[in-house]
Amino acid sequence: MGVSGEARNNGDIKVVHSSLIVDHSLETPEVTPRLVVNRTQSMLPLVKQIDTIATFADFSITVTTCLIGFDFDRELFKDLFKHWSDLDESHFVAETLSGGITNRLLKVSVKEEKGNTVHVTVRIYGPNTEYVINRDRELLAIPHLSAAGFGPKLLGTFENGMVQSFIHARTLNASDMRKPKLAAEIAKQLKSFHQVDIPGSKEPQLWNDIFKFFKKASNLTFDDCKKQNMYKKISFKEVETEIIKLKELTGHLDAPVVFAHNDLLSGNLMLNDDEEKLYFIDFEYGSYSYRGFDIGNHFNEYAGLNCDYTLYPSKAEQYHFFKHYLNPEKPNEVSDKDLEALYVETTCYMLVSHLYWALWALIQVPKPTSH
Repeated sequence: MGVSGEARNNGDIKVVHSSLIVDHSLETPEVTPRLVVNRTQSMLPLVKQIDTIATFADFSITVTTCLIGFDFDRELFKDLFKHWSDLDESHFVAETLSGGITNRLLKVSVKEEKGNTVHVTVRIYGPNTEYVINRDRELLAIPHLSAAGFGPKLLGTFENGMVQSFIHARTLNASDMRKPKLAAEIAKQLKSFHQVDIPGSKEPQLWNDIFKFFKKASNLTFDDCKKQNMYKKISFKEVETEIIKLKELTGHLDAPVVFAHNDLLSGNLMLNDDEEKLYFIDFEYGSYSYRGFDIGNHFNEYAGLNCDYTLYPSKAEQYHFFKHYLNPEKPNEVSDKDLEALYVETTCYMLVSHLYWALWALIQVPKPTSH
């Protein structure tokens, strides 16, 4: 696929870049999604047909089907993909998948001149995510993770998003993650993920991020009086004390520092059922961090978006995961000592995960994400 536009160097891998901006306000089917091509130009129509429901196995999603307007093609896609620059709008069809917590996702299907169809994913960053996501860190990591077999291939970036290859798979739900076969595969892939070498500093970022979140979360104001009164009831002195205690506690564990996903919930796991192939996606929170945090955070996600922590994995389920993580080829040869050590490490960092996302959630309240 030929590409044009400005090339950005992410480590030793160049990625094509467009300076255009896509409006994130692709709301529900009652509101027509639009595109902003720069900071001053008026918004342009994007959607012409909406409201299609698609169901994949037990994962149900709402899909907005739209014919991409000519200006969208000529601006963003011409800027990024030279091979498609002469195609008119009839060659482009997009589906907007609802349910993203931070980002908006478009599956764009492009019918090329020779008749074949290429599918790509357009990911539009959520508003105000710069408070909690280091985009430079993410863009540095993605090409290296992709080269190691994780996630879609990065095809290009624009000012508030990216274009990636399309993965033919379904998103998991929380109950899928505890199925023994899938849990074992997630553990095996997570071990490989943790072994990927990402250029740059290898210093763990977990506590830097938490203290940054704390500083922001403890200095908020709300126009809504009810929210402001609820916010005032939070004792940030106590929160800070707990952060310091947990930092000291986990410091005694000597947990390995790895490149961690840091957000391995069911929505960031995809499965091609026919090929039985599992994919990790969305590395925007990825950083060098502690092994126990990544695993403990993943276990917290068994609770699902309803936060039902009675669903947290049992000790037996955790040991099953640990065995396949510590020795993917011979899981039954992992010693009891190693299992217990990882259990303690994970349990301590699981507590840190709760603080991390609690502070994250507070930051999102005054300027909410799309979910």
